[in-house]
Amino acid sequence: MRDTRIHVPATLARDGVVELPASNGEHLVRVLRMQVGQSLTLFNGDGRDHAAEIVRIDKNRVLVRVTSAGIDIAAESPLRITLAQGIARGEKMDWIVQKATELGVHRIVPVVTERTEVKLDADRAQRRLTHWQAVVVSACEQSGRSVVPVVAPPIKLADWLARLGDEAGVRLSLDPQSTLMPRELDLGGRTATLIVGPEGGLAMNDLGLLAQAGFRGMRLGPRILRTETAGIAAISAMQTLFGDLG
Repeated sequence: MRDTRIHVPATLARDGVVELPASNGEHLVRVLRMQVGQSLTLFNGDGRDHAAEIVRIDKNRVLVRVTSAGIDIAAESPLRITLAQGIARGEKMDWIVQKATELGVHRIVPVVTERTEVKLDADRAQRRLTHWQAVVVSACEQSGRSVVPVVAPPIKLADWLARLGDEAGVRLSLDPQSTLMPRELDLGGRTATLIVGPEGGLAMNDLGLLAQAGFRGMRLGPRILRTETAGIAAISAMQTLFGDLG
């Protein structure tokens, strides 16, 4: 039987009792039909998994007791990849965020580029950010990660570039016109920042700003990939060549 893993934004200490988030508690009881005394695994993002058991089920809440001090989980990639994704429409963005998390990215930055069609005012941007963070947490629960990647607030390309520092590592932009291939990269520093355009790709103005900020174009092959495919394919290639896949 597959282990049930739940993210709990709380301190997890042995013998401590915590209340599960409402959605998780409802899923355990109504869908998985779990009962008092059954075991599950909790994590709070500190890199450890904590064994726990259900001790109480009420109408609107589920309480669990932590039964271990925590076990370090070696599920993080040796590569620290930041994915800067041109905001895609609808479920495409959810899919990108989910799969990037499964593949081990360290950070996700939703970026507004010249061809971004999604318009976000302050309220909608906050709602989308909250939603994307929930997608990341769910992907961590499923994939076995105990460190939760950061999702940054949506930001305009020029503003994001102005804030980048040395922590960005190798700076790469997906560009089908480039000649640089993933196997030709030097990722000895184990840190990289990859930007992918939205539907329609990165415009010439975007590529100009990126070049001024030290980004190198990279292509994945002879075919042009959709935005929801391109970043995931690039991350997979980088993880295979320099990370922990393959």
